[in-house]
Amino acid sequence: VSAGNGCGHTLLTPHSGTLSSKNYPGTYPNHTMCCWQLQAPPGTSLLLAFGDVDLEPSEHCALSSLLLTDPQTGTAYGPYCRNTIPSAPLLVTNSSTVTVLFNSTSHRSGRGLLLSYATSQHPEGVWMGGSSDPPLTMCFSVYCPAGCKDIHGDIWGNPSQGYRDTSVLCKAAVHAGVIADELGGQVTLSREKGITLYESAFANGLRSKRGSLSEKRLMFHKVCCLLSPACDDVLEVVTFNASSWWHEVGVLGQDRAWVAERAALSTTGHSWAAEPDAQAAWLELDLGTRRNVTGIITKGSSEQHDYYVTSYHVSSSRDGKNWRPYRGSSGQEEKVFEGNADSQGEVSNAFIPPIIARYIR
Repeated sequence: VSAGNGCGHTLLTPHSGTLSSKNYPGTYPNHTMCCWQLQAPPGTSLLLAFGDVDLEPSEHCALSSLLLTDPQTGTAYGPYCRNTIPSAPLLVTNSSTVTVLFNSTSHRSGRGLLLSYATSQHPEGVWMGGSSDPPLTMCFSVYCPAGCKDIHGDIWGNPSQGYRDTSVLCKAAVHAGVIADELGGQVTLSREKGITLYESAFANGLRSKRGSLSEKRLMFHKVCCLLSPACDDVLEVVTFNASSWWHEVGVLGQDRAWVAERAALSTTGHSWAAEPDAQAAWLELDLGTRRNVTGIITKGSSEQHDYYVTSYHVSSSRDGKNWRPYRGSSGQEEKVFEGNADSQGEVSNAFIPPIIARYIR
C-alpha cells in the first residue's frame, strides 16, 4: 500500500516489488511525502535493495529523507540522504512488515529514490539490474522484483541474440519473456562473448535499442542453464479459421481474398483481414493436438495496405468448443496484449504462464 503526493512508479506484491519517488530519475518535487507499507507473507522476512538514494544533503537529513521502520520490533533504518547513504546496497530485515517513508522540503537537486524488495524465500537477493556488474560467474541466478519494466534505463538486444551486459537486467528479462512484470520472479542467465550488433525489437510492451559491440552479453534461460534451454520452436498450425474475411474488389475489378490461411507469419503478399466494419473479429489457430504455447508473434500486412492490429485478447480451448480467456500471471482481469504500431515490424508477447491447448483464438 502506498499513500502521499510524493509517490512515483510503484508496484507492490506480497513477494516482491519496486518503488520510487515522484519524477524519478528527474528531480523530485518540493514539499512532498510518500509512505509505503510493505507486507510479506507470515513467516518470511523482507530484503530491501537500494537501487538509488540521491536526496539533497542536509544536517541530520532534515530537508529530504528516507526512513525505514520495522513496526514489529521498533527498529529504524536511517534517516538517509546524500551525505548519509545506506552502508550496504542490500538491507536484510527480520520482519515481514516494513514502512518506507520519504519526505522532502525545499531543495534544489536530487534524483530521489529507487528501491526494490523481495522476501527471504529468495536468499540470493534482489537484482535491480542497474549499472553495477552482475556476478562474474558464467552462469548465475538472480531474483527480479515486480515492477521493473518502467524503471529508468535502456536495454539492447532480443531473446535470440542475447542482451548487452550494460542493459538494465530485470527490464531485459521482461523483454525476453522469462518473467512477468506484474510478478517478477527468478531469472537464470549465462554470460557469453559479445556480438557486433544488437538489433532492436518490440516485445512484451518494451522496445529494445539497436546497439553496437559489447565485450559480453547476457543470455536468459527458462530453465537452469546447466540444462538445455526451453524449446522455442515455431509451432505448426494445421488449420486457420476466422470470424470473417475480406473479399476485396479493386478499382479495376480484380479480386483479392484476405482469407484466414494468409495469417501465417511467413506468408508473402497480403495477409488475413476481417471484413470491413466487422465487430469482435477473431482469428483461430488449430495446432492439431494439445501443445505447450509459450508466446505469439504478430506482424501487419506489408502490402500497399497499411494494416495491423494494435491490441488483442487471447483465448484457448482444448476441444474447440469451450474457450478460456487468457488472464496472465496475475489471474485477475483478461489480459490485453500490446500489438503492432506499424505494418512492418514484428512484435512478440510471452505467455507467462504458458497455454496448454490445441486451439488458440
